[in-house]
Amino acid sequence: MTTSEIMTIVISFHMSHHRDFKNYYLGYVSLMYKSEFPNLLSYTRFLAVMPRILVPMCAYFTSLKGKPTGVEFIDSTCIKVCHNIRIPRHKTFDGIAQRGKGTMGWFYGFKLHLIVNHHGEIVAAKVTTGNVHDTQPVRELASCLTDKLYGDKGYLSKALEADLLDKGVKLITTVRKNMKAKAMSLWDRAMLSKRFIIETINDQLKNISFIEHSRHRSMNGFMLNLVAGLVAYCLKENKPHLNLTDVELNALVIA
Repeated sequence: MTTSEIMTIVISFHMSHHRDFKNYYLGYVSLMYKSEFPNLLSYTRFLAVMPRILVPMCAYFTSLKGKPTGVEFIDSTCIKVCHNIRIPRHKTFDGIAQRGKGTMGWFYGFKLHLIVNHHGEIVAAKVTTGNVHDTQPVRELASCLTDKLYGDKGYLSKALEADLLDKGVKLITTVRKNMKAKAMSLWDRAMLSKRFIIETINDQLKNISFIEHSRHRSMNGFMLNLVAGLVAYCLKENKPHLNLTDVELNALVIA
């Protein structure tokens, strides 16, 4: 099988709502698409050759990423690799994955950091261990941005805000309950209230593109599953988005 054929099957799995790749491959692809894939491999052989598509998959994801629009949203989501009770016995990511804390409590695994534009397109993405603070990868992720970046209170940092401002990016965040309210324009307040767009995207990545599960057997398999899920999302026609007119977008950028 060619690299493109293998990539097609892997990506289609992440767009299919299936949760078990073995059943998807043997019970769906092998039966329904035999003519489209005349050189279809056995299931075990297919698993053996899957690692070779990781680099092409990453390159394909890079080509699908959206362009900055001047209105971007940033957030992170945890990628658990096992249940907390199984951490002492977990071997696959021993020494790689780390404990971290998210909005739903403690977890063991990694974090996916995303920046999306108001069209719902992924502009930048980075995977870190679970113990990395949300603010740490922002400078790298925001290197291609202009104008405004909206985030939650987890991105509160005067140093980060100053660094981004020097690069032409204004970081706008919510504040903690024990802090004084920030002076900001009505447009910025409105955009902060629209942060649900990236939370919805994270939810779709986990529950539709299926980027999170606990059955990985290697780091290569984990990364391939994650990147293929991101590619599957990028190929969706109907993404969560904000209906901003050109007039509204121009007003937001200069606000």
